Amino acid sequence: MAANWFDHAIAFAAPRMAARRIMARQAFETLTRGYDGAAKGRRTDGWRTPGSSADTEIGVAGALLRDRMRDLVRNNPHAAKAVAVLVNNIVGAGIMPRAASGDEALDRRVDDLFERWAESCDADGQLDFYGLQTLICREMVEAGEVLVRRRPRRSSDGLPVPLQLQVLEADFLDATKSGAVGAGRIVQGIEFDPVGKRRAYWLYAEHPGDAHGALRGGFDSRPVPATDIAHVYEKQRTQARGVPWGAPVIRSLRDLDDYEVAELVRKKTEACVTAIVFGDDEAQQGIAPAVVDADGNRVEQFEPGLIAYARGGKDIRFNQPAATGGYGEYKRASLHTISAGFRVPYELLTGDLSQVNYSSIRAGLVEFRRMIDAVQWQLFIPMLCAPVWRWFTESAWAAGQIPAPDVPVEWSPPKFDAVDPYKDAMADLLAIRSGTMTLAQAIARQGHNPDAVLAEIAATNARLDELGLVLDSDPRRVTKTGSAQTKDPASDPGADPAASPTDPEET
Repeated sequence: MAANWFDHAIAFAAPRMAARRIMARQAFETLTRGYDGAAKGRRTDGWRTPGSSADTEIGVAGALLRDRMRDLVRNNPHAAKAVAVLVNNIVGAGIMPRAASGDEALDRRVDDLFERWAESCDADGQLDFYGLQTLICREMVEAGEVLVRRRPRRSSDGLPVPLQLQVLEADFLDATKSGAVGAGRIVQGIEFDPVGKRRAYWLYAEHPGDAHGALRGGFDSRPVPATDIAHVYEKQRTQARGVPWGAPVIRSLRDLDDYEVAELVRKKTEACVTAIVFGDDEAQQGIAPAVVDADGNRVEQFEPGLIAYARGGKDIRFNQPAATGGYGEYKRASLHTISAGFRVPYELLTGDLSQVNYSSIRAGLVEFRRMIDAVQWQLFIPMLCAPVWRWFTESAWAAGQIPAPDVPVEWSPPKFDAVDPYKDAMADLLAIRSGTMTLAQAIARQGHNPDAVLAEIAATNARLDELGLVLDSDPRRVTKTGSAQTKDPASDPGADPAASPTDPEET
């Protein structure tokens, strides 16, 4: 790097300082050239990259992102399907808890109590606990966040546990509440204490978008203790609130809608005018051909099959609609972009399996299932399931129904349905036999309570012992106790000979 006149001037009085100055400038230029994304020039002109915090960005755009995504989910089938796929995989039939205190009698008591409470835990009286999980997960994906409020009830209400859950949309949170409050601060309706711990949520009494609620003073917000609120959202930065999961592709969804509408309108327009009758001479046609109906009235709206007559018309010409080349390719590419933005495989978003085979769909689902597993254990269970279990045990203990307010719990997310159940079952069997997975873990992966399943297996075995029967490792072979004879599937008229134990696939 060449020295400029200022470097020469410094070098005349302090050569060492001038040398350090040149070397420092050279090192700085090397660093800036090392990252193409940090380069400045014509290619990056107009690229706005503010260094604002996540809370500042969400505070400006959060409400509009939420409203636009809800509109897309209501009216765009691809957005609706993406939300449904995520909810079905994250929650499915429900993430089930089971008490794990180590005391078998206490665990059964707590599990039975939770099962009865789960049926009536909805403050609206419509869903059970697992239905609420689906609703909460849907709000988390579609709107970016959702609030669940603990609602203690009286003992006289007749509930198994005097507690219910109220699901509140993100709109209930008063985003206008921001600023310092004492030694703490409020960020978009969430109050923090001096050490940064959440202290309260400022909530509206009614939904601010409800006209009836506005007439009843629904715009007056009040603080609710943070211990009574479960705030469920995905933290991508250290933000206080969430954003819709489809935010990166909101414009892509809208553009695809506009493109399809434009194609449809073009086709309808081309189909309206079937033929136009022109004159022999260009001068006879005039600049604006007159199109009239049988009564002589001007026609200003075209209809399918219309024949338009120009002045002095003698020659008829039929229109020829243009082919829509590239429509399928463009739509497929757009849907690939949309599926990437929602983090959903293209095949699950569209139902199009024409481009995959058995092996590729299995491999493609691995990363998606890993993402779902992370969402379940790092987001949904800590933010929703764990607080609800804590509220449940505290309320049950306060009501004198269990001896302690903090009963340990284990959660069983829904299983992933296997593309090939036989191969997945054999993989689980090998993992159990090799000691890398327990039987209880294998049962829990199927979305069941291991204690309940093992108890049912024990009861079934006891019943078989009473009947003098025992199930072989192959469920198609049943032997009498103490007998070496087996039931041959080939001797059974209703059996499938191809399913005999000597099948090469089984051996």
